[in-house]
Amino acid sequence: MMIDFHNVTFSYANAPPVFDRFNWSIERGEAWAVIGGSGNGKTTLLMMLAGLRLPTSGEIVVEDQIIDRPRPRTGLVLQEYGLLPWATIKQNVSLGLKVRNFYGPDGRHAPVEHVVGPIEPLVEKWLKRLGIAAMRDRFPAQCSGGQRQRAAIARTLVLDPDLLLMDEPFAALDAATREDLQNLTIELQREQALTLIVVTHNIEDAVFLGQKILVLDQPPHAAPIVIDNPEAGEPGYRSQPAFFERCAQLREALEKSQVVLR
Repeated sequence: MMIDFHNVTFSYANAPPVFDRFNWSIERGEAWAVIGGSGNGKTTLLMMLAGLRLPTSGEIVVEDQIIDRPRPRTGLVLQEYGLLPWATIKQNVSLGLKVRNFYGPDGRHAPVEHVVGPIEPLVEKWLKRLGIAAMRDRFPAQCSGGQRQRAAIARTLVLDPDLLLMDEPFAALDAATREDLQNLTIELQREQALTLIVVTHNIEDAVFLGQKILVLDQPPHAAPIVIDNPEAGEPGYRSQPAFFERCAQLREALEKSQVVLR
């Protein structure tokens, strides 16, 4: 098992619980989509997986490690890209490697023999793989939204994660760019044998990306609502009847849960 939530409860100060003794398991290499309305706990769930928020009680285990801090092999891609505006695309993609070389692969200790090695070849490899090598010397403001998101993904994958978390990564993109990046995300997930968890409020995005879809209804969340979607990511899936049937199934599940997507 890659990820296990054991009786996880989480609440913000002076607020009712968002999760209440919540149990959830993810197998290694699975692709999941998490969908729900605003304020229903999608990003909170992702931040707990990333080790950026800790449960009030219970525990989250990733690869047999209880998460009590950010984990070096967990990659996180944010909706707003998180790129440094004063750094070039190449410098942004290099950033995580430079930090890791300084602190060491565990994020705690200055490295001795554990540096990741020369940065340049790794950065160039991922700039080319993400199709942004020609943008290497541009600043983020000189690039399109799709190019900035590709840079954010490259910056994450250059660190060789085994778990990739994505928070509304395609929401700000036009339809054609969104589909192109979704196709690329699935390709990379399979190439790198990544466990993928994508948070979205878009039904079609969830159905294309998630082999399994976690529906977050109104909190507190006590038990996972999961829709199986084994055809996710397959070529041509968006135009197949099964895709539209699954979208209808997911829409019905959200309506029954009284979830308002926005």
